[in-house]
Amino acid sequence: MSKFKNALNARDNHILTLRAACGVMLVLLVLSMFGWMMSPRNLTIHNPPDLRSGSSRPWWEIPPSTVYAFSFYIFQQLNSWPKDGDVDYPYRIETLSAYLTPSCHELLHKDAKQRKDLGESRDRVRGVSEIPERGYRDDSVTIIDRDNWQVRLDLVTDEYVNSEPVKRSLVRYPLKVVRWDKNPETNPFGLALDCLSEAPQRLEAAPVVKEEKKGVFN
Repeated sequence: MSKFKNALNARDNHILTLRAACGVMLVLLVLSMFGWMMSPRNLTIHNPPDLRSGSSRPWWEIPPSTVYAFSFYIFQQLNSWPKDGDVDYPYRIETLSAYLTPSCHELLHKDAKQRKDLGESRDRVRGVSEIPERGYRDDSVTIIDRDNWQVRLDLVTDEYVNSEPVKRSLVRYPLKVVRWDKNPETNPFGLALDCLSEAPQRLEAAPVVKEEKKGVFN
């Protein structure tokens, strides 16, 4: 009789163990489903422009060429004043605010106000572009750490007042760039400008060349 009783107890203990294991598996399943639901729906992967030799890197690594391209694009847009600097400059700062750190955003607004108060941006048209043969190179981007870079932009700035050229300058701008994964909807780059890391450096004198006025299509 004791033999059958021991067998029944062993069966009951086995069933209890199986139930406990099922409970643990159910808890793990719920946790897995919760983690899957909370995982990001989109993941930004930065690929270098040259893939002839393939690409293998951690997903969080951002190539220096991507950092440079981002810096040049945002800086160029900030300095694109098609009609009137008094209006265009603050407008550009606001429309590009998602790509600027809060401290840089505030600093640029102060700069825009100062220029307006001094009359430096009134009726001023401005555009910047890369100096020929001084685009991206291996030393254009300095990697500070995984989330911080210093970018060197060699740019030529042209300014006009009432369609007359008034200024052309060749300047090296050392910019700070940081990782900025705050809102992928408004900033898909995952980067932000943190303004200048040091004072800009004038490269060389560039005289303003006034073109001779001719016919409309000349």
